[in-house]
This record gives sequence, C-alpha cells and structure tokens, in this order.
Amino acid sequence: MAEEISYADFERVDIRVGTIIEASPFPEARKPAFKLLIDFGPEIGIKKSSAQITVHYTLETLIGRQVLGVVNFPPRQIGPFRSEVLTLGFEDGNGAIVLAAVEQPVPNGMKMM
Repeated sequence: MAEEISYADFERVDIRVGTIIEASPFPEARKPAFKLLIDFGPEIGIKKSSAQITVHYTLETLIGRQVLGVVNFPPRQIGPFRSEVLTLGFEDGNGAIVLAAVEQPVPNGMKMM
C-alpha cells in the first residue's frame, strides 16, 4: 500500500470519464500499445493517450468505450507520440492491463468524486 495522503491530495488528481473515439496501432512503442483519442467533453476536449492494453482489447472493441483518465498530469513524450492523459487500468493476474471504466454511461468529462 502507498503512503497515506490527505483528501485534499486526492482532490488534486483530476480523474474524468471520456469516450474513445479513435484507436490506432503504436508500433514505435517499446512495449505493445495503442494510440487513443479520447473525448472528455466540451470543457476538456479530445485528448491523446498511449495505453498498453493490447492483450485484452482490439482496436475495434475500444471505439465507443468509456474510460477513466487523469487529465491534469503534464503531457508525456512516448517516442514520437505525445500522450496528454493517463488512461487508468489495473493489472490482471498476468500483468496485462484491464481498463478502469464506469458501470453505467455518464456524460463525457464528468469528474470522479
């Protein structure tokens, strides 16, 4: 378990829901990954993300899926690609990533409470 933080620390992490509108291969990545375009609604807009989710997902199954992302981290350069948000997920028992998602559809851009 990580060190204990205050609720104020948690509030500083801006986790929002967005819908994947485009997914493409990312052959230049060191580890297998996809490039994603995620619509986080009118306030935040469409953001790019690199995600190592190739084990459990195909490009076709990602389109239209709602995902959670941290939208207030600084962008990160991953090879030739600039990732603007951190798409959230969990490792399965074998280390492959399973996306964190909402159970019911919610408007893009809604903040995690």
